[in-house]
Amino acid sequence: MLGQSYIANNVSPIAGPSNATNELYTSARLSPLSLTYYGLCLLNGNYTVNLHFAEIIFTDDQTYLAVGRRLFDVSIQGERVLEDFNIAKEANGTGRAIIKSFNATVNSNTLEIHLQWAGKGTRNIPPGYGAYGPLISAISVKPNFKLDTGKIHELPKGIILGTVAAGCLVIILVSVFIFFFLRRKNAENHELQSLELHTGIFTLRQIKAATRNFDPANKLGEGGFGPVYKGVLPDGSQIAVKKLSSKSSQGNREFINEIGIISALQHPNLVKLCGCSVEGKQLLLIYEFMENNSLANVLFGPEKDRLKLDWPTRHRICLGVARGLAYLHEETRLKVVHRDIKATNVLLDKDLNAKISDFGLARLSGEDVTHISTRIAGTIGYMAPEYAMRGYLTDKADVYSFGVVILEIVSGLSNINYKPEEDREHLLDWANILRKQGRLVELVDKSLGPNYSEEEAVMLLNLALVCTSSSASLRPTMTEVVNIIEGKKSVPVVSKKGKGSDSGLSTWLEAFEMLSDSDSQLVSSSTCHEPWTESSVTAYDENKEDTWVSATSRGILDYSEIGDPS
Repeated sequence: MLGQSYIANNVSPIAGPSNATNELYTSARLSPLSLTYYGLCLLNGNYTVNLHFAEIIFTDDQTYLAVGRRLFDVSIQGERVLEDFNIAKEANGTGRAIIKSFNATVNSNTLEIHLQWAGKGTRNIPPGYGAYGPLISAISVKPNFKLDTGKIHELPKGIILGTVAAGCLVIILVSVFIFFFLRRKNAENHELQSLELHTGIFTLRQIKAATRNFDPANKLGEGGFGPVYKGVLPDGSQIAVKKLSSKSSQGNREFINEIGIISALQHPNLVKLCGCSVEGKQLLLIYEFMENNSLANVLFGPEKDRLKLDWPTRHRICLGVARGLAYLHEETRLKVVHRDIKATNVLLDKDLNAKISDFGLARLSGEDVTHISTRIAGTIGYMAPEYAMRGYLTDKADVYSFGVVILEIVSGLSNINYKPEEDREHLLDWANILRKQGRLVELVDKSLGPNYSEEEAVMLLNLALVCTSSSASLRPTMTEVVNIIEGKKSVPVVSKKGKGSDSGLSTWLEAFEMLSDSDSQLVSSSTCHEPWTESSVTAYDENKEDTWVSATSRGILDYSEIGDPS
């Protein structure tokens, strides 16, 4: 069972130096950490060692299998002969055979070949493929001297067979011991250390100095992941440090997920990840510092933290968030679904430019994936109905959440906390009621007075209602949303007969609240208006994992989950 788990098989044709040897590359041995081979009872002398490789797991196509990179070191007789070896790069592509030849001297009748994961490459990207360490198809050893076969024939067959059997047993025992020993030793941090980051690495000592040993006076806020602190580096630049709380049950997975996704993304409307720190059990994420904190804090935080946002600024914030989401959904190689778009996760810099933050719940999908059936994770009041009730996740779930955020920006009210007097409706329900009565403009923040564009305000409110349509197919893409906000397109007509965003909204909200009361596995935290604060709800089912659904087969491609499934 153990051996079968770490054998990779390939049925596609292999391009290589010789068609006669292509059968060698139909399978390969791989390991998360290391592989060690011993040639026992060899005659002393010089040998030619041929190592046969072919990358048969990753691909060169446009699927998520092409994202993976495998790097490892190879040592022969204790001497490193290959460093940061990338099979696909050396062979000029995946599915291509390559042979690496080396001279080795045997002095004690033993040849040792060791393949070791280099701490680089990718891990859990693409997800669900088990081992990302060294991979080898075959090994051949040829003596560079003339063998005296007569001496071998003089040995009794029993001795020869016994020696071979003992050698095989030693190889198996040593390999199993090394595998389990290294796996246990590196179990806690191997995922973090294997990430190929596009960010800097900070020491815990540097972060403690920058935050004055996590001085409570520097605390910006606290959420489900843990507290966030302001820090100042020696060069005077300011940073925000997100510290994983030891009480965060999902922290490790979200920590890995956030690094893996956001470190590869660069956009003016995404918060920049400056680096991370991983020392022992202390996990830290370091971001650029956002002077004006979160949109939620500015709009409905404590009175002392609120800012009077004029109309052009509100319009610009809507456009900035839309551009950031359009980049995630349609401009990256792999589509990214954020899953937790809300005012708390929109941060504002010193010029009040909006940037999306907190990618701990984000999910990746390929171009041929129509949706993901996944565990519910997000914030009540911002989740699309098809996702909240059925776990059916597409990029349209982000569009729905964005529609709610637009309502909050224009009205200055929280969708979660706002309830009109004598009514049960949330802000979104109330907006639909006002739209039907032709009084939608009444939602505009009263603090603006007459200093706003009524045409733009009505456009944004109608756009919010289209984005929050109960049917995902009626919601626009984020690129279309950007064009509408920029005035390049008009808002699609919203039906007043219940086919639009108001259809079934109260029903699914009530059902979800009932689910929250009855399901002991549903973990919820109420909204609080503290800076840099998360207020997410996560429903976890032990027996359900993410399901990636193909557009061509409409079937299951693979069961996987980004991060540590444990």
